[in-house]
Amino acid sequence: MMQAAVRIFAEKGYQAATVRDIVEAAGVAIGTFYFYFPDKETLFVHLYEETADFLLQTIGQSLNSRATMPKQYQTALNAYVNIAVYEPAIIQLLLIGGVGAVPALEEKRAAFRERLTQVWQRPLLQALDKNQIAAQNDRRTAEALTGAFDEVILNLLKQPDPGEDASNTVHDMTQFAIRATAYRGE
Repeated sequence: MMQAAVRIFAEKGYQAATVRDIVEAAGVAIGTFYFYFPDKETLFVHLYEETADFLLQTIGQSLNSRATMPKQYQTALNAYVNIAVYEPAIIQLLLIGGVGAVPALEEKRAAFRERLTQVWQRPLLQALDKNQIAAQNDRRTAEALTGAFDEVILNLLKQPDPGEDASNTVHDMTQFAIRATAYRGE
């Protein structure tokens, strides 16, 4: 039911999606839905939290698997792009879904955005400690990278075959991060 709900919300948007759409797509009875969730909003917020945790964990693990900032960004961006290409509904849910339509989600969305910024900030802090990037406001740089990466991902998903350009996209975003941070050493 959860996977069906993510797909329905991505396809129809929060406002147009109905509980009936979700249960029909999942092949379950409407009573099953109400056994687990009191309403559509509760389900949506739950899905948002679950998918946010999944994305953050995946990107974070990718960052941790490499030693240098360029490799960290490359590996993490590759993970992000792969999720976008193979599970676009997750990206749709996290970056677009429910904006302004689900008041209970605003605090969760702010927390997700903060955590995502912190994930992208970690390599910057490490590179600053090693004097591998120019002195800068690492928080503002991380915020800018977060927004830029998300925008590129959303535009990639608008292409007829996002997977076709996935590796070029990862390369371009990695190079952008290196240039934007004035990275100067391995």
